[in-house]
Amino acid sequence: MTAAPTAGGTVLADHLTRLAGALPPLREAEHLLARWGGELAYRLAGGGRLLVAGNGGSAAEAQHLTAELVGKLRDDRQPLSAIALHAETSALTAIANDYGYDEAFARQVRAHGRPDDHLLLLSTSGTSTNLLTAAHAAHDTGLRCWALTGPAPNPLADLCHERLAVDSPDAQVVQELHLVAVHVLCEYVDRALPAALAARAPAGPVRTGVEVVLGDPAPEVQTR
Repeated sequence: MTAAPTAGGTVLADHLTRLAGALPPLREAEHLLARWGGELAYRLAGGGRLLVAGNGGSAAEAQHLTAELVGKLRDDRQPLSAIALHAETSALTAIANDYGYDEAFARQVRAHGRPDDHLLLLSTSGTSTNLLTAAHAAHDTGLRCWALTGPAPNPLADLCHERLAVDSPDAQVVQELHLVAVHVLCEYVDRALPAALAARAPAGPVRTGVEVVLGDPAPEVQTR
């Protein structure tokens, strides 16, 4: 999937040329990333979680995303629940050993995922069987499934509810622009988070417990 260098160009110049060629189509994805960021902010503010997975370089990009959400992108804020399934090395190797590598992520999706949580899968090719199996598990469990892939159509893009497909034949360029998409997505999460938290806040003070009202021969017990 990696493009051959252009004759006569340097390695860096060729790489930047391929990267620049894939940038204009990515600009069209901003409305999608903005919507994803808003949706994710409301889900995470409400106690939901984001599960992510990928293989190789895509695993690194996915783990970068969870680091930004559990930590922070730029400004301080509350931590948000995001789990990189490929980073659970003991679970990953145990599942792969007992059930096969195709089940390495799917079994974790079934373990950790709750209805209306989100699963984000990253793949340059969109053909990795363990990611396709995880997407099927997401559908079975009731998770919303998104994908970051290379050129579409591809099986993973078709299987997920929504996808952002980077239109480049070069896997390196695809991974680099997935990182750009990760940063933009996190920026939109942070922008939407204050409104999401405000929407989840109780409308007024909540009183709980038992209140005893004195001053009467037979004290009245009122629940609040």
